[in-house]
Amino acid sequence: MRKALRWLLALVVLIGTVSTAGAATAAEPKAVDIKDRLLSIPGMSLIEEKPYTGYRFFVLNYTQPVDHRRPSKGTFQQRITVLHKDVNRPTVFYTGGYNVSTNPSRREPTQIVDGNQVSMEYRYFTPSRPAPADWSKLDIWQAASDQHRIFEALKPIYSENWISTGGSKGGMTATYYERFYPRDMDGVVAYVAPNDVVNKEDSAYDRFFARVGTEECRDKLNGVQREALVRRAPLEKKYAAYAADNGYTFDTIGSLDRAYEAVVLDYVWGFWQYSTLADCADIPADAKNATDEAIWDSVDTISGFSAYTDQGLETYTPYYYQAGTQLGAPTIHFPHIEKKYIRYGYQPPRNFVPRSIPMKFEPWAMRDVDTWVKHNARHMLFVYGENDPWGAEPFRLGHGARDSYVMTAPGMNHGANVAGLVPDQKALATARILDWADVAPAKVQENPSAARPLAAFDAKLDARDVERESALRP
Repeated sequence: MRKALRWLLALVVLIGTVSTAGAATAAEPKAVDIKDRLLSIPGMSLIEEKPYTGYRFFVLNYTQPVDHRRPSKGTFQQRITVLHKDVNRPTVFYTGGYNVSTNPSRREPTQIVDGNQVSMEYRYFTPSRPAPADWSKLDIWQAASDQHRIFEALKPIYSENWISTGGSKGGMTATYYERFYPRDMDGVVAYVAPNDVVNKEDSAYDRFFARVGTEECRDKLNGVQREALVRRAPLEKKYAAYAADNGYTFDTIGSLDRAYEAVVLDYVWGFWQYSTLADCADIPADAKNATDEAIWDSVDTISGFSAYTDQGLETYTPYYYQAGTQLGAPTIHFPHIEKKYIRYGYQPPRNFVPRSIPMKFEPWAMRDVDTWVKHNARHMLFVYGENDPWGAEPFRLGHGARDSYVMTAPGMNHGANVAGLVPDQKALATARILDWADVAPAKVQENPSAARPLAAFDAKLDARDVERESALRP
């Protein structure tokens, strides 16, 4: 009888244990797929998902108000991408300031922190453009507010630290975002970001071109540029044939003659923006005795004769609009070219935007950002290239800045990055980025010189080549 009672008691305990375990299992929430979590965000929709080993990559649309001050006055679909690694890793918020790439890629800070990456297409770049487009709503505050809404939407999913980044116009964008929403990000890495505080004062660029590289290289470049204007008549005939063959027109800039001169005057700037001193070997050494074909080919390779056609300008209307309303645009002089050969000089952004779009310049916009950075920068890193013309007017830090840095990569162009800095600055920059992302290993906290990217280099994801843009654009 005792054995029967013991057996019955053991059975009751076993049944109770199994029931309790079953209840616990039933109470555990089922893991939600990251795609479902993203698509549960109001206004978020999927365009496509592309596979990549070790990540999930999504191309998405997010509904944004045309005017963040009056959200009820219409919306548009803004394209973003998410390179998802793990919700427990930090997130890098990237924008290039133009269109967003729909292929998986990883910016330098993303590799450094081994994190997720959210990339945003800048408003008014097709297809992220309202229809019809109210161009008065294309400004740096509205764009910063786009980023702020995306951050707020994604922060509940990616709850670890965030760092914003971008190169060139993207570096400017990251800086403006920090100025208007300084509590969103835990750090900012702005690459080769121009800072045109006073639009009418551009002497810094003239000083840059007088000393960049070597005298031999400067003379070769200046010689080709001058010769392209001396030979304007025969080369414009070639240009006209080229335009006819490709269906190019010149309504926005006004004439083939204006477009030709704009391309030629971009030549020296374009070389230093995208090339290195070693590339001077490819420039015709004796421009006066070079063939027309050699002069044409050199200018076309560096500046691109399609740049100022209607077709070449159309994609970049939003940039030129902003350059002519807030960002400013450089004007440089050409002491190596006689005035009789220059008819228009550096043309203003107004000449590159259809006349149907009204423009009015706001000189206070960049002064405001510059002042804010000097006095309020926190956890900000600005990286420039020694031989990049856009770095002639950089951001500078004032006494109010804290844990912020401006560094210059020797010999580098518009593709300057942390990896190109001198060793001690490279280690410091890497250590600060890791710390801002809250993923600095203990050995790095103790010794910043030990800082290294946490993720191994991936030749496809981490392509470091500067994204080449024909014409004078950051």
